[in-house]
Amino acid sequence: MVLRYLVLLSCILIACPFSPSSHQVKLGGGRTIHNRRCVPLRSSSHLPPKLEHLVQETLDSNRKIVVVTGGVLSGIGKGVTASSMGVLFRAMGYRVTALKIDPYLNVDAGTMSPFEHGEVFVLDDGGETDLDLGNYERFLSVSLTKDSNLSTGKIYQSVIERERVGEYLGKTVQVVPHISDAIQEWILKVAHTPVSRFSKAASDNDCSKDEPPEICIVELGGTLGDIESMPFVEALRQLQENLGYKNLCFAHVSLVPSLGDPAEQKTKPTQHSVKSMMQLGLRPDFLCCRGKEQLEPSTVSKLSLFTSVRKGAIVSLHDVSNIYRVPLMMIEQNVHSMLAQRLRMGPYEKGVDYSAVEDLTQIEESDVIKDWKKLADSVDEPESECVIGIVGKYIEQGDAYLSVVKALTHASIATKQRLRIEWIEASSLCEDDDDDAEKNSDKTAWERLKLCDGVVVPGGFGSRGMEGKIRTIQYLRENKVPFLGICLGMQATVIEYCRNVLGIKKAHSAEFVDDLVKDEEDAVIFMPEGDRTRLGGTMRLGARETELLEGSIARRMYGTEKVMERHRHRYEVNPALVSRLESAGLQFVGRNTDESGQRMEVCELSESTHPYFVASQYHPEFTSRPELPNPLFLGLLETCKKTISSKATVAN
Repeated sequence: MVLRYLVLLSCILIACPFSPSSHQVKLGGGRTIHNRRCVPLRSSSHLPPKLEHLVQETLDSNRKIVVVTGGVLSGIGKGVTASSMGVLFRAMGYRVTALKIDPYLNVDAGTMSPFEHGEVFVLDDGGETDLDLGNYERFLSVSLTKDSNLSTGKIYQSVIERERVGEYLGKTVQVVPHISDAIQEWILKVAHTPVSRFSKAASDNDCSKDEPPEICIVELGGTLGDIESMPFVEALRQLQENLGYKNLCFAHVSLVPSLGDPAEQKTKPTQHSVKSMMQLGLRPDFLCCRGKEQLEPSTVSKLSLFTSVRKGAIVSLHDVSNIYRVPLMMIEQNVHSMLAQRLRMGPYEKGVDYSAVEDLTQIEESDVIKDWKKLADSVDEPESECVIGIVGKYIEQGDAYLSVVKALTHASIATKQRLRIEWIEASSLCEDDDDDAEKNSDKTAWERLKLCDGVVVPGGFGSRGMEGKIRTIQYLRENKVPFLGICLGMQATVIEYCRNVLGIKKAHSAEFVDDLVKDEEDAVIFMPEGDRTRLGGTMRLGARETELLEGSIARRMYGTEKVMERHRHRYEVNPALVSRLESAGLQFVGRNTDESGQRMEVCELSESTHPYFVASQYHPEFTSRPELPNPLFLGLLETCKKTISSKATVAN
């Protein structure tokens, strides 16, 4: 009998691998023994004080965390999936924030090539981040911070700095627990950091700035199984243990390709992806399957059998007409209610499995979803078509100008136009004897440019294609084609005007030419506070205030005297040439309000001279939102629509 009790007690302790505390356990025959209450093996007293405080604060606040991972291949749509889930939480009335984890060793994205990594998205606080943060801001209508993008370089830098000041008290610093603890601290710190509902640049309604978020969506970049992401995977496993099952869930995005004729949906890639995830200690609560067509019932059954994910929680994320339909597609599959039930939120139904719950929240009647439906329908039901040329250096990598494309899309939706983008390599527009002209230049480049209804010359770095941009701007100015220049595009605008209107034939930028005559040929100069030795984080970055001139196009479009917009540059228009340029007709209608007030931010030609010729030193694309397009892009698309209508009237 004693042996029986000892065996039973051993089984209880093995099944509950916890540290002891006082508790009574009932045994057979109505007897009881005094055991110790089951608490997590690594109880809060064993956590570092900072992490322990953050865990407790998260539990006390009832804050929830949703982790989105990806399998099979990169670029599968984790960012859009995470952002779409954020829209569902917004519609339920929750305050949402987001965190993107990038496993690369770079401290941030600031020094990465657009050809390799796509655009660098700039935040209000000057953070240079992954382009997925742009998706988060646009879908969630929030303004994130530089801490919302975590890289391996950032976390190792943080831990090494702590070690250097003796914070670890002489201990051997290791990936586990020191790196994994630091990752958990970072996630929880971002999760409770207040964010504004809209960017300051986009709206004056900043009503929730001081309120901490209720939901944090974490996207783990790359593909599960990548060696560089292992510390983050382990940290996420520990985080779920520390927070508990009801406070953190996992959504895994995977690929279900269709092969053969007739096409058959293949589940093996996803099966292996989930198997790899489970071997790492993570278990998906939701399986979001990407593919061309909606998942067939037989495919769902097979995936559920081999992955142990409930059928109801297997979500079909098939191709749709535009990305704004993804949240609506999730609602059709009741993802919003399943998330609420899984995380014990809102009208939680006790005893009901989250995958089988009925529609708990009825968010289809919320203003957010009503507006979202209108947005998605507007993309598919335009009144006319508009062709916008983008003349740039990085057109081979479409993501290099992602925010520009999104801002144009937002403006086209607002003006009820179908947007068609004409990608034009700037080097193809150079003179044959230009140093940076391509040997095999696109002979159709000029023909395609002349067919555009409007043109954007976006920002960039390096001299390649600069002469092509300058020639493009000259053509647009002389032929009265609607034009918007951004950052380097504004600098090219000033150089073009100096050359062709003021007659300063050798005018150029000090960024590309060294021996320019001071205050004569140096139309663009290096900013005095700049750093020529270090590249990372040394530019003029983040949101800065600009004062707009009364009566200007920019002032009319913004509807206010002062605006906050985001910057990313080292060079600026030479103030010494401003008076001559303005006397010749190029008006600098936006200037900075900080420091000297001599920094040129916006220039334009009078509407009596040109229908829309505007350029900005800042990046207006970073503050554009689907429901609130940036005014400069909106002005461009409105002018294009008027021009197209006028041409059609004349033709008729």
